[in-house]
Amino acid sequence: MTKPGGERRRLSAVPGPAPDDPDELLRLVARGDEAAFGRLYDLLSARVYGLVLRVLRDPAQAKEVAQEVLVEVWRTAARYDPARGSATAWACTIAHRRAVDRVRAEQAGADRARRVAAASSEIAYDEVAEQAAARLERVQVRRCLDGLTELQREAITLAYYGGHTYREVAELLDTALPTVKTRMRDGLIRMRDCIGVAGR
Repeated sequence: MTKPGGERRRLSAVPGPAPDDPDELLRLVARGDEAAFGRLYDLLSARVYGLVLRVLRDPAQAKEVAQEVLVEVWRTAARYDPARGSATAWACTIAHRRAVDRVRAEQAGADRARRVAAASSEIAYDEVAEQAAARLERVQVRRCLDGLTELQREAITLAYYGGHTYREVAELLDTALPTVKTRMRDGLIRMRDCIGVAGR
């Protein structure tokens, strides 16, 4: 994706917003300002790529997904709601969702390949039972995650599926570290209770 040219000239003509404030830049992008998008791209691209790379562990795929994320930021900027968090957190949420979608797609492909291979050989009953139990557990975890608040869900997903520390999660979500720790603790308690009920 080629960044729009002429960022400095166009931004300097716009009164008010600071050129390094992602929230203000995203508001301009929502109005179709290509120069603002160029500056926003510069501010967010490394962070988006880093987050995606941590999930995918593959630089080539991470680069591709990061580009898709930034295109989505450009196309959907008008949907950004500052009341729900910062522009950076919004972009990181899109990035994490896209990266997880790519992992799931890769996993689905691998699962299909395994099913084809398994069809040509006999599978022991214990292995089938184990796979079924694992699938049920994943469904329960997803259902329980859906019952959390958005901040709890994002924080737990970034920490446990993305491998981020508390401090990194706080930075990615643009939220105070004590708040992130509290929300994650409360969310994990709710997850434990939810999974315990589902398992009875």
